[in-house]
Amino acid sequence: MKYLFVLFASFSIFIGCQSSLSPDVLPVLGPPEIGPNGDSIPHRIPDFSFIDQDSQVVNNETFEGKAYVTDFFFIACPTICPKTAKQMLRIYDRFKDEPNLKLLGHTLAPKYDTVAALNRYAKNLGVSSDKYHFVTGKQATIYKMAPEYMNVALEDSDAPGGINHSGYLILVDKKRHIRSFCNGTDPEDVDRFMNDIEKLLHEE
Repeated sequence: MKYLFVLFASFSIFIGCQSSLSPDVLPVLGPPEIGPNGDSIPHRIPDFSFIDQDSQVVNNETFEGKAYVTDFFFIACPTICPKTAKQMLRIYDRFKDEPNLKLLGHTLAPKYDTVAALNRYAKNLGVSSDKYHFVTGKQATIYKMAPEYMNVALEDSDAPGGINHSGYLILVDKKRHIRSFCNGTDPEDVDRFMNDIEKLLHEE
């Protein structure tokens, strides 16, 4: 629980610091870095490389010039993942004809969520692999990426399914900046999030 508390507190601070922005401009979220001259550098998603449900490499170039929505899940998750999957499908359906938005799901159980398993999962959902990538890779690498997206991902024998994870959906712009997030188990919050996606897609 302490990790979730830190996550909530961090988001509250980031949102509070953006109150002077126009309501039509989404803030840049995430902990900034301090440059060599003491200047603040906005948080940016680092380089990554994973394998998707079609055995294709998915990396930063996959999303070049595009925004994307991402989350962390695992197929056998007994708690929040079925709820967040339903909301991700809502986003998929609303933006499936929008060429400048993609979706990215990271499995937190790569031992079980193999490429073949992710392929079956995607087909059961009825989504296009050109639009929605479900990726796997080394567990340590995936878990290291989760905090970059302001998500929690920890092995925990006391947690349902053995993984302590948060259900946030994250919106990343074409410059790799986090621009919005929502509670992926809350349909009303996802409604607000989809409006944020619309705002981002209309930015120049």
